[in-house]
Amino acid sequence: MSSPPTNPPPPGKAPSPAPSQATPSRAEQERDFYRKLLELGQAEEIKPFLGEALALIVKLTGARMAYVELRSDPDTEGEPPFWVAHGCQDEEVRSIRAAFSTGVMAAAIATGRTIITVSAINDPRFSTSASVQRNRIEAVICAPVGVAPPVGVVYLQDRADKGLFTEEDRSRVEAFARHLAPFTERLLLRRRTRDEADPTLAFRRSLKADGVIGRSPALARVLQQAAVAAPLDVTVLLTGPSGTGKTQLARVLHDSSPRARRPFVELNCAALPETLLESELFGAMPGAHSTANRKIEGKVAAAEGGTLFLDEVGELKLSAQSKLLQLLQSKEYYPLGATRPVRADVRVIAATNLDLKAAVQRKEFREDLFYRLQVLPIRIPPLSERREDAALLAEHFCAAASGTHGLPPVRLGIDAICAVEAAEWSGNARELAHAIEAAVIRAAAEGRGEVERRHLFPSETAPREPEGIAAEPPKLTSYKGLSFQEATRRFQAALLRATLEECGWNVTEAASKLDVARSHAYKLVRAFGLTSR
Repeated sequence: MSSPPTNPPPPGKAPSPAPSQATPSRAEQERDFYRKLLELGQAEEIKPFLGEALALIVKLTGARMAYVELRSDPDTEGEPPFWVAHGCQDEEVRSIRAAFSTGVMAAAIATGRTIITVSAINDPRFSTSASVQRNRIEAVICAPVGVAPPVGVVYLQDRADKGLFTEEDRSRVEAFARHLAPFTERLLLRRRTRDEADPTLAFRRSLKADGVIGRSPALARVLQQAAVAAPLDVTVLLTGPSGTGKTQLARVLHDSSPRARRPFVELNCAALPETLLESELFGAMPGAHSTANRKIEGKVAAAEGGTLFLDEVGELKLSAQSKLLQLLQSKEYYPLGATRPVRADVRVIAATNLDLKAAVQRKEFREDLFYRLQVLPIRIPPLSERREDAALLAEHFCAAASGTHGLPPVRLGIDAICAVEAAEWSGNARELAHAIEAAVIRAAAEGRGEVERRHLFPSETAPREPEGIAAEPPKLTSYKGLSFQEATRRFQAALLRATLEECGWNVTEAASKLDVARSHAYKLVRAFGLTSR
């Protein structure tokens, strides 16, 4: 992936006339390069820092293309877990990556030493390599990352000016590789530890739940209950706020059940008027109503042998509730206008975001149907109860949005991830998905390779300027006309700033006063762009 393009100067304004500002000196570039290497060791996200450091290497060495690849096991195939390319098209990245097992990269991995050549295509060590000949590779410098065995390579190809990479270039690339090695080991160890500590793994093994994103304890409890319910031919009631993924979990239950090869049929009980709901659910005989000029097959018949998913079941009218109760009790139902019952072999999964117990007390929902539905109830928690999953969901939605709209791949920047984790997503995963999709489109429209916080919350006014956030939490009247999301963020930012200033910008003390974890307080500071005045 190439580095983000720089912004052009505003119309009517020329670039800064100072040459030292427009083009950093070599000493400044060297300083920036080694500063990036120091920052790399403290980073939690590898790709942004790899991209910036790799871009600096390109500037310092005059390389036309650069590539870094890191693997936990050099013998594994497929796309590596960590890689960054600079100045490469997709096809060139594939060609470079194909050379991991042959050619220059393979030599660096095998020997554990840096490889430099003025022309790989004429170098007897590599001239027989198909990838070298096919791509007409000239000047190359390639350094291994790690020892016994190396876990990756730093690869530079083709100088802008013909000639050999210098010993000075070698020392810079090797310095980069040396700093990468312990950092890579730390990241890979963290990934293994994270996987080992993932409480959802034990339950995923018995479920087809690849699309369920997250590893929080709250999600683990949901999957634990799903693993119990999936193989049983019993009715399941899914509850929880709107946007939490009840439809997705219904699919997981079906796909993980003995009925997986049979139909999964969904009906939103709130989407149809009462006059059509019974016909849509149970079917109708010819002449049963004005639009039934032929026999109509209902959703129950369509789901024969499989699963019938009734979303928003709390919206069913009492007349339809009685027929659904009959279906659950006797496994039989009457299509509209029919005089004989029809036998049904379906499993019913229902979902609602309403409090059905309260509806029963109001006489709006049948008590006997309520108990029939919740043989095995599963509550899906809101995103506020599984905050650990917010960043993972955001990254998943980011990749999905790029693919759906055919946009160049973009990633979430650190500030955007912090903003996602700090925000209150009252619409849960659905609201987060829509926000990320819009942010990806905005970032791509600007030609950015990274989603920034401003792409997520474009309505925020000057979020980084101190005067944009009051020292004291503003009164309720100041939130008039704002969305719930934006008003919540502004209040949190103002309260956090006021507390930090009261504590002399001691984040630990401020976190204690606000009764939040110190790590969360730091994330909020970064998410809101707060700085001391």
